[in-house]
Order: sequence, then C-alpha cells, then structure tokens
Amino acid sequence: MAGVTRTVAVYSLGGTIAMTTDPATGGVVPALSAHDLLAAVPGLDGHGIDLRVHDFRRVPGASLTFDDLSELGTEIDKVLDGGDVDGIVITQGTDTIEETAFFLDLRHGHNQPVVVTGAMRNPTMAGPDGPANLYAAVVAAADPQLRGAGVLVVMNDEIHAARHVRKAHTTSPAAFASPGAGPIGRIAEDRVRLASPLPDRFVPLAPAVRDPRVGLYTVSLGDDGTLLEAWSGQCDGLVVAAFGVGHVPQRLVESLERLAVRVPVVLASRIGNGPVLTGTYGFPGSEKDLISRGLIPAGDLGPYQARLLLQALLAQDVARESIAEKFAVFAR
Repeated sequence: MAGVTRTVAVYSLGGTIAMTTDPATGGVVPALSAHDLLAAVPGLDGHGIDLRVHDFRRVPGASLTFDDLSELGTEIDKVLDGGDVDGIVITQGTDTIEETAFFLDLRHGHNQPVVVTGAMRNPTMAGPDGPANLYAAVVAAADPQLRGAGVLVVMNDEIHAARHVRKAHTTSPAAFASPGAGPIGRIAEDRVRLASPLPDRFVPLAPAVRDPRVGLYTVSLGDDGTLLEAWSGQCDGLVVAAFGVGHVPQRLVESLERLAVRVPVVLASRIGNGPVLTGTYGFPGSEKDLISRGLIPAGDLGPYQARLLLQALLAQDVARESIAEKFAVFAR
C-alpha cells in the first residue's frame, strides 16, 4: 500500500486498550484518547493511510449502551455517506466486542468495512496487545479486499465476521474465535490474506422507532421455572438459551407457551456453537415441541446475537408474524 493514500476513520470508545492505572484505586480505568492509542502504534505512517481520529467515548466495554452504539452508527453513516473514507476502525473493551460488532452489522449498509478491535492486556502490562491489534485493524479497514464484508472483528491478527465471532476466553490474547466457521482471513506481512469468501450480506435494518426491552433467560439443570415466570409482563420479547439443540425441562413448557402468546420468544442454544434444530426430537420440551407452541428458532445464532436481532426487529415495530421470517433469513 506504500504510496497509495487511503483514509480510515478511527473511533475510540474506551475499554482495556485505552486503560491506565488510577492512582486512587490502583486499578486500571479508561483514560487514553484515540490519539494516545495511535501514538503507541509504530509503522502506520509508512502505509499511505490517512487517519481521521474521533475520541467518541471513554468507558469500559461493559458500560456501553444501545444509545451509545446507535449514536456511533449514525455518526459512521454520516462519514461513509461522504464517500471519501475507505474504512472504519472502532476500539473498545473486549467484554462486548461481539455484541457491538453484530449490533452495527445489522444496520450497516455501506461497502466500506467497519473493523472493531480492542486489547486483552492493558498498556500497563508486559506485552500489551493493543498496539498490534490496532495496527492490524487499520490495515484491514484500508484494504480493498474487504469492501462489502460488513462489520468485522480483528484481534490477534485474525479477521472474524460479526456474524460468527465469539469471545472464547477471559484473559488470553487469542480470546476471539468463530466457532463452526473460523476466521475469514488473517493479517500477515502488512496485508489481508483471505481464507474464505466474504460473509453474506443482508438488507440493513432500519433505525429504531422505539426502545423495547428484550430479556435473555438461560436454562439450567434443575430449573423449576420460577425465574422464567418473573419475565412475564416485564419484557417485549425473550430469548431462551436452551440446552443442546433447543431443549428445556418439561416443567417449563407451559410457561413458555403462555409467554409466547404475549410476546415473541426465540429459542436459541446456550452452547454458542451449532444450530438449534427444528424437527429431530419430539418429547415435551424438545425443539420440535417448543416450535409447535410458538417459539421462534434462532438457527445458528448464539443467544447474544439472537437477543440483538430480536431487539432490533422490535425496535422497528416489525409485525410479529414477520419476526420468524426475519430470523429464518438472518440465522441461516
């Protein structure tokens, strides 16, 4: 890319990558600006990439909200509508990277890639990975091969599609994986090396017109349904993270059926790798039984992604009968 000027806009949201030690508590907190982060990355000036830097938020990843991401998405759309930016990089805390990436991907309608990155080791530790991840993210965002790829996560020199990426370890620098799919490519020798075709793209969802509450209920051994009943009347939609391919204890079936009459209830798997089935098992509480009672299968979307898709659909006031159709498209 030397000698070729490409433009990448960088948005910093905070997170581990931007943390330094707080003298008052002795713990690390978000404090570094986007300019600070880029100043710690050697070698970017030799790639012919013009960086436009935006210090958007300084919060831990766990504290990001739908409002934060909606505002960020609007800002990114405005920048990309101008046509003079080749890609976007977002730095944030890794706690919610997979959710940020999927949230933005549902609404991303431009060809320019949006790359989300962060760090597992903060800058006060030996071998912080933030500079290397930011370097790789900028290289990826500027590469024409990734036009049309949607939103991506770049960590540990791997490029993951928002559709598949999961945080798979609490501390390892190699914390991110795409179960069942693998990364779509890697960064090596300062360029993108694709390992598979770019992910399928869908018609982007429209902006929200309301702010629905969507719950996530995880089924566990010995579950008697008491906590499930607590969701009744408290949510506009619910995702059930069920056992295996979509199974729940028989004693939960009637509660789920009653709830599914009132609000959309999506059936996902708590495993996070592999699909919810639709017609294999037939016992009470099986996937076939629950779908016959009105639950919507999530396909191979994990429960976190399924919750974000349901929230996005309800936020648009999508008709209830259309929600299952939308899941069938997005979750295939």
